[in-house]
Amino acid sequence: MTAPVFVVDALPTGPEFVLDGPEGRHAVSVKRLRAGEAVVLTDGLGAWCEAVVSGAEGKDRLIVEAGPVRVEAEERPRITVVQALPKGDRGELAVETMTETGVDAIVPWAASRCITQWRGDRGVKALGKWRATAREAGKQSRRVRFPEVAEAASTKQVAALLGEADLAVVLHEDRDHPSAALASVELPKSGSIVLVVGPEGGVSPEELAVFGEAGARACRLGRSVLRTSTAGTAAVALLLGRTGRWG
Repeated sequence: MTAPVFVVDALPTGPEFVLDGPEGRHAVSVKRLRAGEAVVLTDGLGAWCEAVVSGAEGKDRLIVEAGPVRVEAEERPRITVVQALPKGDRGELAVETMTETGVDAIVPWAASRCITQWRGDRGVKALGKWRATAREAGKQSRRVRFPEVAEAASTKQVAALLGEADLAVVLHEDRDHPSAALASVELPKSGSIVLVVGPEGGVSPEELAVFGEAGARACRLGRSVLRTSTAGTAAVALLLGRTGRWG
């Protein structure tokens, strides 16, 4: 089994390091790590090091002997998913599974057909939950570079993001729309891929037109129609396999 991952504000500058606070408490009181066991420390931004547990103090302090700090390079092509806001906790489900799969960035999008809307304190709280979910899922999946969860974007901002991408795609399930299969679209070897996942009601014709003007093409995943909370994960898995990042 791979070593558990713990997030720190700053990587060790010397061999001995104390993991404390909530992460230390989780290591000592929940994981019950003991001397000789291996762990990984990371800042979630790509820097990380392997460490070996020396011992524990109290209920929230883990003493480790840390190895040299390394930096994991950003993978290419970079994959960003623009995720329309789902109902209830399905947004966190989407963030969790996309993070575990390997997405690089997630952009919440308030599409016109979204039932859920992020406004005021509700929006701040919801964004905090998405970011906390990405952090925990990153740890669970043993990542050392967690996906960035951006501020909620408007349709205009999403169009600008699509315009800068090397490949811009909108998942579109309308059988009457001339969309291509994502499995057959030519992919860039580097640069960035931006993928838009619409709400349960689908991307509106107006939004599709705006995204098309920005250079995005409509694509389908397959014959079945996935929910908004699962479509992004399926698409990311397909792209990771096709680009060789899962090789």
